[in-house]
This record gives sequence, C-alpha cells and structure tokens, in this order.
Amino acid sequence: MSAPHLPKVAGIDPEVPVSTQTAAPLREIPAAPGAFIQDRLAGWVSDLTTLHELTERLAATATLDAALNELLHAGAALVGARRGLLVLERAGTTTPSTTLGLGLGPADLGHLETVERSATALGRVLDGPPDAADARDGIATPDLLGDQDLDPRHREVATRLGYAASYALPLASEAAGRLGGAVWFYDEPGEPSEKQRHLVGLYARYATEHLARLTELERARADIATVADELLPSRLPRIPGVRLAARHRTGPQGGGDWYDALPLPDHALGLAVGSVGGSGPSAMAAMGRLRASLRAYAVMEGEDPVAVLSDLELLLRLTEPARTATALFAYCEPAARKVVLAGAGHTPPLVLGDRRCEYVETTLSAPLGMLACWEAPSVEFSPAPGETVLLYTDGLLRRTGDAMDRAFARLHSAAAYVPKADRHDPAAVTDHVLRAMLPDGLDQSDSTEDVVVLAAHFD
Repeated sequence: MSAPHLPKVAGIDPEVPVSTQTAAPLREIPAAPGAFIQDRLAGWVSDLTTLHELTERLAATATLDAALNELLHAGAALVGARRGLLVLERAGTTTPSTTLGLGLGPADLGHLETVERSATALGRVLDGPPDAADARDGIATPDLLGDQDLDPRHREVATRLGYAASYALPLASEAAGRLGGAVWFYDEPGEPSEKQRHLVGLYARYATEHLARLTELERARADIATVADELLPSRLPRIPGVRLAARHRTGPQGGGDWYDALPLPDHALGLAVGSVGGSGPSAMAAMGRLRASLRAYAVMEGEDPVAVLSDLELLLRLTEPARTATALFAYCEPAARKVVLAGAGHTPPLVLGDRRCEYVETTLSAPLGMLACWEAPSVEFSPAPGETVLLYTDGLLRRTGDAMDRAFARLHSAAAYVPKADRHDPAAVTDHVLRAMLPDGLDQSDSTEDVVVLAAHFD
C-alpha cells in the first residue's frame, strides 16, 4: 500500500524539500545599483554650478580693480582659505604693477615684501618656466612652520602674520600668457584637495583671460585720456583781476568736449568751451582742430565773439560738412569786469556770488554746422567783485541721469550752496559743484559722457 500524497497548495511544490536553515533577518535596505554614480553626479553638478556662479560674477566686473578683488575672494572660497595675496606684473618685468591683499592690511603687505621673492611659493610660480608643472597645478605648502628648509625671514613673517600653510597658483593661460600669480594663506596646516585644485585651476584660467581683456581696455582708456589731455591747455594763463580753474574728464571711448583759456591783447582774456558730436579718435581729432582754429580766430577778432563763432561755423561747414559742434566763447576784460559772450547751441554760463546765483540769458541758437550761415547776437554782462562765472559742457548735466530741466535745477542748487569760505577759490567752487552733481565721482567708469567745467573768479 502506497503512502498518501500531500495535498497541493498554490505556489508551493510539495516535492521540493524545505531547508532547515533560517535566513538572517534583513537589517539594511540594499542601495540601488546606481546610487554611488548618482552621488558623484550630484557632486559634479554642485561644483559646476558654483564655478558657473563665480565666473559669472567675475564676468560682470567692468574694471581691473573690481575683477582682482572678485578673483581673490572667489579663489579663497574655492580653496577654503581666509586670506590671500595677488600680484600682477607687466610682461617682461619683475616689478609688480599691482599688488592686492585679502584680509591683509598695508602693514601685513609690507612684511610680506621683506621676504626674498625666491623663498616664497608665489615668487616661484611668478618666476618659474611657463610650462613647468607649477604653472599648471600650483604650489601647496601644507606645513610652513614644519618645513626645516624654510627661509628664516619667511618663517618670521609667517609667525608674525599667523599663517601656517599656503597655496600659490599662477594667473596664466595659453592665449594671454602669464599675467601674475595669487597665493592663499591657511591659519592651520593644510592644503586644498585634488578637487579644489581642479576647480580653482579652471577658474584661474578663465580669470586670466578676463584680466587680460580688462588690462588692454584700461591701457587703451589711459592712452585716450593722455591724448585728450594733450589736446587741451597744459596750464591756465595768469591774468590780473581773474583767477581760473578747470576740471576735465574724458569718456572711455574718447570724446569731443573741450575748453580753452587764452590771453588776448590789452590784458583781455578769452574763455571757450565746446563739444564735438560723436566719440572716439575721430571726434578727438575734430575737437583738436576746432580748438586750434578758435584760438586763431580769437587772437584776430576776439573782442567780437559773434565773428569768432561765425568764422568757426564757416570752417566747419567747408572742411567737415558732416560734423556738428556746440561752442561758447567769452571775451573778458577783468579790469573793467566786462564779459561779452556768444554761444552756438551751448549751455548758458552760471554766475554765482554772495548776492546772486543765476544763469546768464543767452540768445537761443543752433549748433555749428547746422545752418548755412550762423550768426546770433552776443550778450554782455558785468560780474561783480568776488563773483565766479561757471562754464561747462552738457556732459555734466547728462552724467546725472536726470532730465535736462531737472539737471539744470541741480546745477543751480549745487552752485548756490557752495560754502562762503570756498566762493573766492575757483578750484574749490568747481570741486564742490562736481561733488554735488556727481556723488559717485568724476571718474566713474560706467559713463561715456565727457565732462568739462571751467571757472573764472573775478577779484
């Protein structure tokens, strides 16, 4: 008689023997197969996002000083340091053209300069061969005070300033070459990780290209400013009974605003301001020709400002028919305190003193180059003793960013509130007006407008 079969239950095969071993309880949930890769990708995305944000902030800088400050701060954040030092050098020289510190005062920078250049990591990345490994990876000194071969003076300075490690990196790229170097200081022994070195290296190469562009731009602006200054009076004349002061700022592209002051026969004085349309080298060259021509006409017939501007109009129309310009010329007799002026499309002068502050009412006229024949009546007025006549170009008004009527009101208010102690000094008057009109300074880099202010104080 055969043994009875066990009943079948869905999902269980009664023929398969049951194991007597009990499996260990599941204490941890196993990680998904791609979790490690996902973590790595998340880290890379975070690093690239940080690098992108830092490079965008650097790209937004418009001046060399702002870019250098941003580079020092961003580099310190990338390598985990608190202080740093950056040096720019002109090509072919070993003299720093720019030295900037982060978390280091002037005295600290002075102490660092006493260390021999070759004894520092920064000096080695600055002076080493461009194709050396240091030029690519930088130099890490993880324990300065523990280095037995450290220069004694360097050890003394490091102890005084309280840093124990450093990481130096050259500012170099294939296109720009080597512009300089940067070093960041650690308060405790340590060095940046491989990932930090990679990120700061990428950032430094981009920063080098940006610095090279800004360096060339600032050099070009400096050249333009030099040329513009050479086209204007090198000094103001000394005429009995009147004292002069002038302020001038050329836009970054070079503009056509100008001024002049020249002695005339019989102890007279000619004052002129003007503006040529356009910007760049062409406008600067036209400005130089216009000013030179006005000087010649003023010497011949300066007592008649209308004739001077009429001759200037004819010259401009014949030689540069596509050019327009504004100009104002004033013939002054300081001894008689008499001023005769004429303007061609130019802003009116402002007279300020202890008893009045008002614009001179001039005849409305078109700019030079816009009429077949220019002529407008002249205006005569008498400044009282102690009063100052302020001539300026419309760039001063436009730089405020206000509508013209509001800008005129601001200029009037600025002149009216010149302190009494400064009203007899034309230089102090011009400086006060500029500070009131342009609180951010005359040399702000984000404006393309030229500015000219010429002040004549009558004793």
